Amino acid sequence: MSEPAIDRQRLSINQIVKSQLDVAADLIGLDESMRLLLRMPFRSVSVEVPVRMDDGRLEVFRGYRIQHNGARGPTKGGVRYHPEADEEEVLGLATTMTWKTALLDIPFGGAKGGIQVDARALSQRELEGVTRQFTRRIALLLGPYRDIPAPDMNTNQQVMAWMLDEYSAKYGYTPAAVTGKPIALGGSLGREEATARGALFIMRDYSRDTGVPLKGGRVVIQGFGNVGAHLGLFLYEEGAKVIAVSDAEGGLHNKNGLDMPALFQHAYKEHKSVWDFDGGDHITNEELLDMPCEWLIPAALGSVITKEKHAKTLDCKVIVEAANSPTTPIADKELEARGIQVLPDFLVNAGGVVVSYFEWTQNLQQEPWTLEQVNRSLRNKMTQAYDIVRHMAEERGVPWRTAALAIALERVAEAEALRGGR
Repeated sequence: MSEPAIDRQRLSINQIVKSQLDVAADLIGLDESMRLLLRMPFRSVSVEVPVRMDDGRLEVFRGYRIQHNGARGPTKGGVRYHPEADEEEVLGLATTMTWKTALLDIPFGGAKGGIQVDARALSQRELEGVTRQFTRRIALLLGPYRDIPAPDMNTNQQVMAWMLDEYSAKYGYTPAAVTGKPIALGGSLGREEATARGALFIMRDYSRDTGVPLKGGRVVIQGFGNVGAHLGLFLYEEGAKVIAVSDAEGGLHNKNGLDMPALFQHAYKEHKSVWDFDGGDHITNEELLDMPCEWLIPAALGSVITKEKHAKTLDCKVIVEAANSPTTPIADKELEARGIQVLPDFLVNAGGVVVSYFEWTQNLQQEPWTLEQVNRSLRNKMTQAYDIVRHMAEERGVPWRTAALAIALERVAEAEALRGGR
């Protein structure tokens, strides 16, 4: 397959995902009719979300829910609130969820939701209004055996509680209809930190197999939201040296390692910026990405590593994709040529959907799990996926992303073929 002529600065996440699909499909000899089926979403819905603002104005936001594929089970995926959450982005993310659930071998398909809104500019009352209106308009698509939302960018447990309440008002109390809920409403222990913990398990296994050190290893994290903050704290507890972190305001660097427990409290718990934490030197996000380290963890937005920016200047041993699509297809080739390993997003950040599956299971069985049971089961799922991806990558001599996607494609294609009727 020929390379895209342009890099991610002008490619959408959906275009990237489609490009990656063809490379993996070539590896497993997937026929063209199945490729066509797996490129297209099963259902795509856009809705208008009218909300009365605090000053009396009526604002109307555009919202989307896209169900990419449900051959292996009900669709599953987060809801993000962001000005750039348009239909193209949501479709790309929904498609990635299909591959993620298949790779982790959990009985879900892929979906995603989004509202084009700056959530940070909304009051709590306005945020609740947006959530409830959006839920009313997509309620017919949802359900524990149909489509199950979860938190994503700029949404959280409280947003899921509002979605659950709105759905239950129409269909009766149905805790399995959403995941990522507060514990008091049927949420799972360990869900908040699940994505970061899953990434930690992948890093542990990779460190064991390759010798890239965790203890004493230098770590750089771009993005200090839920995933970046928790993963930084976990790595600090592992003995790693987190030398730089950043958020939207900028970054912080300390060559001797940042005080992660204090920074976690300041920037994550107290909702302040890493920029005004007294414990390091100020740097830009661009400077952060090129810092010498063993582990580079993009945990913010996609498209930060492109052919034009950073692919030639990164100075790390391995990239751990905690964000969705932070590396472009052309940048992937440059990094491969330089010997920099990329651990792909839909393996690394799958911990959240795995524990969402556990939460859904607990809700259906009406039997809560202990935190130890959740983390043990998460570890097993992540390690199984890591082992099968590593084995295929080594056996077929392909990048880890291609191997992971090939495994996912085979599983989804088999389910589609067995169900037939297409």
